Amino acid sequence: MGIEKSAVKHDPYAVLKIPEFRLFVLARLSLTLALQIQSVIVGWQIYDLTQDPLALGLIGLAEAIPSIIVALYAGHVADSTSRKKIIITCVLVLLVCSSALLVYSFNIHQSMAVLGTIPIYSVIFLSGIARGFFGPATFSFMPQLLPDKTWYINAVSWSSTTWQGASVAGPAIGGLLYGFFGVQASYSADVGLTLMALLFFFLIAAKPLPENTQRLPIKESLLSGIRFVFNNQVILSAISLDLFAVLFGGAVALLPIFASEILHTGPQGLGFLRAAPALGSVAMAVYITHHPIKIDAGKKMLLCVAGFGVCMILFGLSTNFYFSLLLLGLSGVFDSISVIIRSTLMQTLTPEHMKGRVSSVNNIFVGSSNEIGSFESGAVAKLMGVVSSVVFGGCMTLLVVGITAFKADKLRKLNL
Repeated sequence: MGIEKSAVKHDPYAVLKIPEFRLFVLARLSLTLALQIQSVIVGWQIYDLTQDPLALGLIGLAEAIPSIIVALYAGHVADSTSRKKIIITCVLVLLVCSSALLVYSFNIHQSMAVLGTIPIYSVIFLSGIARGFFGPATFSFMPQLLPDKTWYINAVSWSSTTWQGASVAGPAIGGLLYGFFGVQASYSADVGLTLMALLFFFLIAAKPLPENTQRLPIKESLLSGIRFVFNNQVILSAISLDLFAVLFGGAVALLPIFASEILHTGPQGLGFLRAAPALGSVAMAVYITHHPIKIDAGKKMLLCVAGFGVCMILFGLSTNFYFSLLLLGLSGVFDSISVIIRSTLMQTLTPEHMKGRVSSVNNIFVGSSNEIGSFESGAVAKLMGVVSSVVFGGCMTLLVVGITAFKADKLRKLNL
């Protein structure tokens, strides 16, 4: 690569000097922008058409179910098939989904009268399948772009920064496009950005699969990732902490209701609310890139997840738009630390030939928890009310942190 390994220890930008990693970052940036724009528009459109909080929760469920169903097989495929081919195929499917939403958005009210929201949920279901395969493939493909493991923390930090940065811009862009130019312009931007991601991924050379001394039957291969995670207390406890915190603590699915009925803003305000957590996350990710977390990483992770729960409780009680933005931004700061620590642990502790399968287990427990958490939020909001739902979720997050801190002593004592 022409880059000294020791540079990683001193240069926070060292990994960006690798041309293929830069293409990977640009591809993730483009695709994440597209998906965030799509998420904002679909959420606002569904609530505008149905006025039902449960309908918002069903968006997450429609994406999570197929992702969970294919997860284990997707991990097996990522460890036995060209990872670049999987990524290209998934992005092509996502491009079809974006195009379908754009087409359906024309004469939406006439289409709704005949077909209802079923086509929208069907497209989200298909995209869930693609994202179920995309996650393990990209998780295991990224390390192949690096010289060795000494680059992992730097790469994970920049990958997280890129994702979070796109998550800052994506919702704001989506809300502004929807508010000022309409739904067709928003979905057109979604399609264009997905095309850009496809091009960037295409320009990265395919990599050979890591050597694997174990040739397992497909059933054993599917189960080996689960066994690896459940036999590693540090990875298991980190995944479990994030799972339950996001499952109970997230309020993203209900933001259209907060924007419309509690904070009294339009789609533009919704875009900023959606962007606030990611803005906090990207700020913290950039900081961690320059100042990696090493000492008391486990304790800091536990404290930050607790801080996330407190932010959710206060957000649920807030009726001030700017205070709500601040709380969501702080929740992103806390969440970023947890994500980077967990991702670094998984990359470092997982053998190369098992990264796809271990990532698939992570996607089942954490990757889909956002979508399942969206359904949980919508369902609880239907039963208890919107504010009570968010406050309840934050309290459950604090309970999970307490249990994890008591039970998972290895995580509590973790240093990186």
